[in-house]
Amino acid sequence: MALRTIPYDRVEPLLREHLSTTEEAKTTELIRQLRAARERGYLTPAELEAVCCWKSPRGIRHIRTNSPEEIQAATRAALRTRSERKRLDALIGLNGVSIPMASALLMLVDPNRYGVIDIRVWQLLHKVGTVTKNAAGVDFNFRNWYQFLMIIRHFARKFRVKARDIERTLFLVHKEYQAGRLYDEHT
Repeated sequence: MALRTIPYDRVEPLLREHLSTTEEAKTTELIRQLRAARERGYLTPAELEAVCCWKSPRGIRHIRTNSPEEIQAATRAALRTRSERKRLDALIGLNGVSIPMASALLMLVDPNRYGVIDIRVWQLLHKVGTVTKNAAGVDFNFRNWYQFLMIIRHFARKFRVKARDIERTLFLVHKEYQAGRLYDEHT
């Protein structure tokens, strides 16, 4: 999905002008519901399905192939470790959990530290030169995700907002400047 010409050649002025700190009610409610998972240290199958439905319901049939024990073990490992690589690896070991889905899960459990990596935010970061690899914003690997994480955390500290606020801002700006449709947005 191409972006029209945008009047920014750096991400900081873009964020400064468009910064969004207002979360949608549906997302706020899911974050609230997942506090219990964070406190207990793992997600239940129903909670993982809720994350999937929020991020991309198309993957729900794959998510449902994971046993409750697999979900508990993987999400417990992810929420317990201090290693971002181990955290991501634990989550993507589950059926139906890609890097974008894993990032959604982490964001919903801890929006202060995480945002959702997806095609929109990555393409916008690429367009303004903040990232230089993977222009299409697909087939993310750990290095892409970690770079994204460091970028959004840096600007979250700078602007004194949540990492989610930085990521959401990038997402919304991409929607504003996209040329055509990215995908069928009602599915």
